[in-house]
Amino acid sequence: MTEDTHLAEAQQVLEKADLIYSASQIEQAITLLAENINRQFASASQPVTVIPIMNGGLILGGQLITRLKFPLLVDYLHATRYQNEITGAQLQWRAKPQQALEGKIILIIDDILDEGHTLNEVLNYCTQQGAKQVYSAVLIEKDHPRPKAAVKTDFTGMHVTDRYVFGFGMDYRGYHRNLDGIYAVSNNEEQG
Repeated sequence: MTEDTHLAEAQQVLEKADLIYSASQIEQAITLLAENINRQFASASQPVTVIPIMNGGLILGGQLITRLKFPLLVDYLHATRYQNEITGAQLQWRAKPQQALEGKIILIIDDILDEGHTLNEVLNYCTQQGAKQVYSAVLIEKDHPRPKAAVKTDFTGMHVTDRYVFGFGMDYRGYHRNLDGIYAVSNNEEQG
C-alpha cells in the first residue's frame, strides 16, 4: 500500500471510529500513573533513567515525564514490530538507548501492552545490558484471551477490550498518533 492509500484508509476509519477514552479521561489516567510512579521512586537510591519507546511512547512519555518529581535522566529507544501496518512482525531495532544501562534503574514507557512481544524484548534487552532494576509503564493494557509474552507492566493507566485502538501515541497505519483521545476501529470495520 502507498502512503496516500494508508492516509485515505486512516481517514475513513477515523470517521467511523468509536471514542473509547476522552482527553480528560486520559489526563486523569496520566495523573494517576505519575502519582504511582512518583511513590515508587520517591526514595530511589539513584536517578532513574526514563526511556520512552518510539514512536508510540512519545506522547505518553512527553506528558508523563513533566509530572515525575524524582531525579531522572531521559533517553529513548526505537523498536517496532508494525512499520505502519496493523499486524505485528519480527521486532526491528531502529535505535538503542544512547546511555549505558549497566547498574541503572530503568523505567520504560510505551503506549500499549497488547500481546507484549515488543515490551518483553525491550525489558530483556535492558536486563542483558546490566540494568540494576527495570520497570515499565504503559497508558493502555489490552484485555484479551490471546496469550501474552511473559511480561507484566508495573504501571498501567487504563484498560481496553480486544479492539484495534489508536490515538494518543497509537497509530492506524502511521496516522492518528496526534489525536488527544483514544479511538477504536468500528466493530463493523473490524468484521468487514
